[in-house]
Amino acid sequence: MSGRLQDKVAVITGGASGMGQATVYRFLAEGASVVIGDLNVETGAATMAEIEKQGAADRAAFMVTDVAEEADVEALVACAAGKFGRLDCIYNNAGVGGAIGPISETRVEEWDFTFNVLVRSVFLGMKHAARVLQDQGEGGSIISTSSVAGLGGGGGPHAYSAAKAAVANLTRAVSGELANYRIRVNAIAPGVITTPLFHAGHAEKAEAMATRIVPWPRLGTGEDIAAMAVYLASDESEYVTGQNMVVDGGVTAAGPNLWGYGPDSPILRKSGVTHGSTGVDSDIRDVEG
Repeated sequence: MSGRLQDKVAVITGGASGMGQATVYRFLAEGASVVIGDLNVETGAATMAEIEKQGAADRAAFMVTDVAEEADVEALVACAAGKFGRLDCIYNNAGVGGAIGPISETRVEEWDFTFNVLVRSVFLGMKHAARVLQDQGEGGSIISTSSVAGLGGGGGPHAYSAAKAAVANLTRAVSGELANYRIRVNAIAPGVITTPLFHAGHAEKAEAMATRIVPWPRLGTGEDIAAMAVYLASDESEYVTGQNMVVDGGVTAAGPNLWGYGPDSPILRKSGVTHGSTGVDSDIRDVEG
C-alpha cells in the first residue's frame, strides 16, 4: 500500500532531534525520500542508524548543516536533487531557544544569533527550494516552523517570539509570490511540544509546568507536528497556502502566558543564549539585581 508521500523527496532541517526527527521518520513511513540537515553530528548519526534499522537507509541522507549559512542550505537542497533526482518539499524546521532574559540585558549578538537561526534560515530554505521547484515546473510544498509564541506576547522570550512572528509573516508574503507556480507555502505553529529543545534536560519540571497551561489532557509530541507536516507536504493540501497552522492542544484558545512576567519568571531570571539540541553549549548567566 502506497503512503501519502510515496515517491516524494523532502528536505528537513533540524531533522536529527525533536519535531524534525519525528517528521523524518513519519515521512519515510509515508514513502518519501528524505535529506536531513542538522548541526549535531552525534544525533545525526543516531538518527541515520535508526533509519537503517527501519530498512529505509536507501531513502535517506544526512548532511551537517548550519542553517544560517547560505552555502550549507544551498548544498542541502542540491543533495536532494542530486541523490534522489528531484525535490517536492522543504521543511524549514531547525531552531534554537535563542536569546532569553530581560530586553535590557539582551546582547546584540544574542539577538542576531536568534534571528539568524530562526528567520534567516527560513529565508534561505525558501529561496533555494523555490529555485529548484520553479525549474521543475511541477509545484511543491514549502513548510516552516513558526510557533504560538509568534502570535502574541507571553508565549516565549521576546527575541524568539519576534522571530517566530517573522516566520509566519514571511510565509504569508512568499505564498502569494509562489502561488502561480503551484508552490504552497505554509507554516506550522507548535504549542507546548515535549522535545529536548523545550525541556532542555529538565523534562519533569517542564512537563509539570506545561500541564497547567495546556487544555488538552496530554502534552504535544513531535508526532503531532509530523502529522501536520505530512498533510502540508501531501497532495491533500493542494489548495492550502499562506497559512500558519496552529497545533497546540488549545493553548492559544485559552490564552498563553507560559512564563509569567513577575520576578519569579524563569525566562527573566537568566540571560544569554541557548543552542537547543545542536550540540553546541549554551551560554546562560544569572541576571543581577
